[in-house]
Amino acid sequence: MNEDESFINNIVLKKSHEKKGKNAIALSLNFNIKGRIRESFTQKNWEKAYDKQDNILRLTIKLDIKNNGNTIESKKLLRKAILFWTRNPKIQHRIWITVVKDENPFYPLEEEEAKNLLFDFQKDLEIGLDKLKKGKNKLSITVNASWGKHEYIEKDQITKESNTEEIEITG
Repeated sequence: MNEDESFINNIVLKKSHEKKGKNAIALSLNFNIKGRIRESFTQKNWEKAYDKQDNILRLTIKLDIKNNGNTIESKKLLRKAILFWTRNPKIQHRIWITVVKDENPFYPLEEEEAKNLLFDFQKDLEIGLDKLKKGKNKLSITVNASWGKHEYIEKDQITKESNTEEIEITG
């Protein structure tokens, strides 16, 4: 991969060991976003962006859950990085960041921690048995991530398909 590009990496879909009752199956999806967006998301760039009133990075993630190649359900995830002026004595910088993940704010103390919170995903999903057929079901997820233009990154959209997980429905 060209390091000037952003890409979805380490995408893994697997059956969860948890049982979700008789009406749903549990899946776990893991992936991260690497490349240009992650590398340019630095405290030095936060300073420049903040000075130009560019204070929110919004990552929109669309998950298309597929069974045998057909989309059976879509989910949307949202991550936000909000830049702010800090006076926290533990942080040696003027401008810092809050990462909003699953509607909860996180206040990382290190730049690398901020990148991990924003660009690393672990999502537990439930698929209703009514969306599956009896016999073998081949489930996969297409991940589509997008963001707008900012002081440190151009607008972009990246897509990648997960591995296929086979689920057998009996009865």
